[in-house]
Amino acid sequence: MEKPAVAGGVPVRNTKLYYGHQYVDKADVKAVEEVLTSDYLTCGPKVVELEKRLCELTGAKYAVAVSNGTAALHIAAMAAGVGEGDELITTPITFAASANCALYCGGTPVFADIDPNTYNIDPECVRGKITERTRAVVAVDFTGQAARLDELLDVCRDKGIILIEDGAHSFGTKYKGKPVGSIADMTTFSFHPVKTVTGGEGGAVLTNRRDLYEKLLLYRSHGITKDEAFYESESHGPWYHEQIDLGYNYRLTDIQCALILSQIDKLDQFAGRRREIVARYDNAFSQIPQLSVQQEIPESDTTRHLYILRIRPEMLTIDRRFFFEAMAAENICCNVHYIPVYWHPYYQKLGYKKGICPNAEKLYEEMMSLPIYYSLTDQDVDDVIAAVRKIVEYYRK
Repeated sequence: MEKPAVAGGVPVRNTKLYYGHQYVDKADVKAVEEVLTSDYLTCGPKVVELEKRLCELTGAKYAVAVSNGTAALHIAAMAAGVGEGDELITTPITFAASANCALYCGGTPVFADIDPNTYNIDPECVRGKITERTRAVVAVDFTGQAARLDELLDVCRDKGIILIEDGAHSFGTKYKGKPVGSIADMTTFSFHPVKTVTGGEGGAVLTNRRDLYEKLLLYRSHGITKDEAFYESESHGPWYHEQIDLGYNYRLTDIQCALILSQIDKLDQFAGRRREIVARYDNAFSQIPQLSVQQEIPESDTTRHLYILRIRPEMLTIDRRFFFEAMAAENICCNVHYIPVYWHPYYQKLGYKKGICPNAEKLYEEMMSLPIYYSLTDQDVDDVIAAVRKIVEYYRK
């Protein structure tokens, strides 16, 4: 007979606690209101201001604000030259967009396995996946921890391919003291509501290379330019512009830019609170033999987007699904990040098979994401810890 989902019969809390949530204050609302009563709702000064702020924050020379993190990955893959028949290497433990960006370009995603301790892509596995058709590597900073960027850059430089750092999780993270955003050939960010700072939606691509920057600008806005240096015909007048490539409408509004700029003002406090929560979780869970916590590389000063708890089912009488449901019964709503990309039906229909990245697949079967966001109170964190301990104690072998 199956044991009850609520260990001991009484939940640790009466109200639900979710795995992620945005924080918006009066300053954020005021910033948006000011744009709503201004002359520009889109294609205005706040876009330029955000791009300048991102460069100042990261040390990157150029930034291109776009509509979301997926758009950022798409135009980054395009700028890297991924096209029909080309390959792009990435991790399977990520949101599908990290691989889909290759498909958007007519290319083929290739999956490299993860380090079983850090959960980030393994540089040596990347090296082994490179072929003459490889054009780019998308290295995801999973949970916010920077990937092994030095090793990945060495691999890419050796083979003459582009390194795209998917920094959707790592806004505010530093690698060897240098902010994420200025290290890889291109770095993409996301400003989705569960990220460290949000614009509701939004994204950006950062680079130090002028040639990539010029391509990114074109791809963001229909492939159209008003820069006379790129005209192929004589200008007809001040209104003149030319479409010189096939691009997309990936523009970001001034409304969203204003919110992101206001949120960036709070980045230090957002990041600090997330680090406090991670420290409390790590301290509690690292002392429980039935659990494992994600290891950090010393090079990464991490602003954590996700907190991954890994259970050891061989030491419990339940599996991850039952643990997940037991947490829900305790009014702690968790999530799982991520189903290996190539397990999705769409990828299975493309011919991908299970078993190609065993470390990633084992991690998926044992992990779940616990609540972590700025407005979690100390009591909330204590409740999460208490619920995990309660379930482990009840179901341990």
